[in-house]
Amino acid sequence: MSHLPVDHPLRGLYRGLALLTGVLLVVFGIVGYVQTADLPFFDQDGQRVLGLTTNPAFALLSLVFGAVVTVAALLGRNLAVRVYHVVGWIFIVAGLVMLCVIRTDVNYLASSIANANVSFVVGLLLATAGLYGTVSRQRTKAAAPGSSKAKATANA
Repeated sequence: MSHLPVDHPLRGLYRGLALLTGVLLVVFGIVGYVQTADLPFFDQDGQRVLGLTTNPAFALLSLVFGAVVTVAALLGRNLAVRVYHVVGWIFIVAGLVMLCVIRTDVNYLASSIANANVSFVVGLLLATAGLYGTVSRQRTKAAAPGSSKAKATANA
């Protein structure tokens, strides 16, 4: 993907937004699971939590994906870029699926229009963070502790 920007000046901002998104997903997952723990795991009606409809299954999925995004954002580098791409597109496709199953018998995650909209926003934000977060190999090697460039910079 040679057409994507490398070492973009705003990559720190996108990484911070991805970290914030991951933390918010973790918070939603925890609060959602605590508030819906008495419901059946795939309850189709769900319960409103922080403005979204959820059930224990959706809360746990949010917690898992939020943890993955948060850990990737904390680790950084090009691993995070790949995670943002994959998880971002998963959220976009999940939003489309939510729209398809809202008023059907297969709405196992208690989806609503608000859930689909939030899924689109989270997916687009993560996909954008993945587009602008790539770090060049030279920059990665120069910043590695113990490398000759890092020692030369420290001695200067």
